[in-house]
Amino acid sequence: MPRSRPGEVAIEAGLVRRLLAAQFPRWADLPVKPVGSPGMDNMTFRLGTDMSVRLPRLPRWAGQVDREQRWLPVLAPHLPLAVPVPLAKGEPGEGYPFGWSVYQWLDGENAVPERLGDPRQVAAELADFFGALQRIDPTGGPSPEWSNGFRGVPLADERDSSVVGSRIGAKIAAWDGLADTDAVTAVWEAALAAPKWDGPPTWIHGDPAPGNLLATDGRLSAVIDFGTVAVGDPACDLIAAWTFLPTGARETFRAAMSVDDATWARGRGWALPALLPSPDELSDPQRAERVRHRIDELIADHRRGWRG
Repeated sequence: MPRSRPGEVAIEAGLVRRLLAAQFPRWADLPVKPVGSPGMDNMTFRLGTDMSVRLPRLPRWAGQVDREQRWLPVLAPHLPLAVPVPLAKGEPGEGYPFGWSVYQWLDGENAVPERLGDPRQVAAELADFFGALQRIDPTGGPSPEWSNGFRGVPLADERDSSVVGSRIGAKIAAWDGLADTDAVTAVWEAALAAPKWDGPPTWIHGDPAPGNLLATDGRLSAVIDFGTVAVGDPACDLIAAWTFLPTGARETFRAAMSVDDATWARGRGWALPALLPSPDELSDPQRAERVRHRIDELIADHRRGWRG
């Protein structure tokens, strides 16, 4: 469970049972259990055997409920991997202040490397998913905004995104002595200097972190958590290249998506917040080593450039 943050709402199974009893009594007698990895910004519970309940923890993310309810049914038919299927939308109640969702349960495990088969095949599957997402008609789609963390904005945008300059600067400074911060700064400056996206607007997932990718029998099977979905700069979804894929598979991923140099550079910039957790979060030595390895890979890629 993450440490309490300002404005965070305490959510436990008893609250979910009360909400269900009041609003969806047909499901009130089903067991409610927190999932193993409930999430940072939303809390997820398994409901019975074939459903889940997802509730925002913080006011900022409350708008994600309507975004997923509105757009997941539009996107799902065009995508080659399973995505969450909304079954019902709950309203505030029982002391809980936000809307919330009931979804169909998606089988699978978090797609960590040890659960995957051929990394290059996985990279191709992920590229196929993002390619399909980007081909969907973006007309009327949601722009980057407060409740999706401004995912998909230009890197120089001053609004409160994970890549706003002041936040990135503080993250880099916190790693002084733990990583080559001059080299990390160079990665960030190159991302800022890269030309902005000037292609047609495209759909983005916004947060393709390993915890939002599911695998079954060594293959990618689902992509979850579309709360940050928007129409914006596709470089944002290249986060997955750095937080999820190993080096050889990363090259397969880029080639399959035909990513140009500028977009790839911006993608490195979007990856930085995910690769630079606060040093005090790295109490696990194995996790700390993995993070340092990923940072070293990002720096190396920046230095050698893409050779296609």
